[in-house]
Amino acid sequence: MISVRDHAGGASFAVKVHPRAKRDGISGVVGDALKIDLTVPPVDHKANEALTRFFADLLKVPRSSVTIASGKTNRLKVIHVAGMTAEQVRQRLVPLNLN
Repeated sequence: MISVRDHAGGASFAVKVHPRAKRDGISGVVGDALKIDLTVPPVDHKANEALTRFFADLLKVPRSSVTIASGKTNRLKVIHVAGMTAEQVRQRLVPLNLN
């Protein structure tokens, strides 16, 4: 089960990124973080850009609403989604059987 927390103006949760994967997608849960596979390499912030785009599409929010709160140079990151509560994020992730 992943932990989604409410913060001022939005919600946040942890992810562990696997760059240079065969396809983009969520491949499971590691501890309390989502494991995210991305096809792009971790060069020139391409993986970070792909990660924010991935969650913007998945959560159906504008790309500018999704930011990396911490871990920009690490595989373990914290994603912040502005304008959504933790409960709203959980509801969008429920169909993925991750909660």
